[in-house]
Amino acid sequence: QVQLVESGGGLVQPGGSLRLSCAASGIIFSTYDMGWYRQGPGKERELVATCTSGENTNYADSVKGRFTISRDNAENTVYLQMNSLKPEDTAVYYCNARRLLTLAVHWGQGTQVTVSS
Repeated sequence: QVQLVESGGGLVQPGGSLRLSCAASGIIFSTYDMGWYRQGPGKERELVATCTSGENTNYADSVKGRFTISRDNAENTVYLQMNSLKPEDTAVYYCNARRLLTLAVHWGQGTQVTVSS
């Protein structure tokens, strides 16, 4: 059974930082492209950042220079370091695992990030 479990969300003031983690089980983690998506209030889910199995990274323009995605294949975990947070970063953040070879896609349950003073 595949599980993606996010943690690290919470309430932070504007300008603050948070680090999200996503622990994966039930998959061969190193073979999956990993990503973070978010869905703000009244908005559609959008891509935040991805890290391929080859550790190539990609970011949404809105988070470039502020967020960093990384992965630890030994720990089956992907991270999202979020700095200089803004109120518009408020959203539920979802972890995503995708393997193009098999068209497998898995989602975590999400973790709430609220940026407010």
